[in-house]
Amino acid sequence: MEDLERMPRPSPLGDRITVTLHYLVDRMDRYADQLLQERFGMSYSQFMFIAVLADLAPPPDITTLATCLGVSKAAVSKRVPSFVEAGWVATRADPANARRVLLEITPAAGRLLDEALPVLERSFTETFDDLDGVDLTRLHDDLKTVIRHLDSKEH
Repeated sequence: MEDLERMPRPSPLGDRITVTLHYLVDRMDRYADQLLQERFGMSYSQFMFIAVLADLAPPPDITTLATCLGVSKAAVSKRVPSFVEAGWVATRADPANARRVLLEITPAAGRLLDEALPVLERSFTETFDDLDGVDLTRLHDDLKTVIRHLDSKEH
């Protein structure tokens, strides 16, 4: 609990759940980024790009992927060439609309995800193994409930 007390917080916000959750996500992202860089030579941002793309079916266009990632279409368009060059993403024209570019992960990216996902999950689980007083399964369920609730409030 001492670490939470020492967390840098903008003074007007004080000790608020929104700040704490933001700080937690930032710390987890940095942890994942370091692990993925060391073990797989990729950033967490690159990992999430591929993981989100892998979850989408049928293969999405750039606009759909941008929406799912919560970024602009321009941000995805700018990154696609480097993913293609790395051998992680393949592009093709949509047969129904030649101006529309469809994106798919490559077999190499699929293998990378198959290897990295369990390493990332295991690393986080092991990191929290010695955390007393927190039921991670319950926390996970509670966070999913909060997400569903927020989703239901969107207009």
